[in-house]
Amino acid sequence: MKFPQKMRTYCPTCNKHTEHTVEQAKKKPRGAMTHGQRIYKRKLKGYGSFPRPQPSYEKVTKNLDLRYKCSECGKKHTRGQGWRAKKFEIVRG
Repeated sequence: MKFPQKMRTYCPTCNKHTEHTVEQAKKKPRGAMTHGQRIYKRKLKGYGSFPRPQPSYEKVTKNLDLRYKCSECGKKHTRGQGWRAKKFEIVRG
């Protein structure tokens, strides 16, 4: 999927439509060593069987995380929750 690098869209800070630059944010692992995750890893140690059912499949694509940066105020914001795409490319235009 090809997506424009600059586009006019609504800025919630300026409260009007302005030119925005689009960038794709890097995904970070969520809750890598939270309290619940530490308990879960401790439970997985020990003898060979698995205490909980394993997921049967993994999703093929990740959700896109796009950030829109306003050219007037410089604030960044997101729109919606993104969508799934195998190929994603930001095109200069």
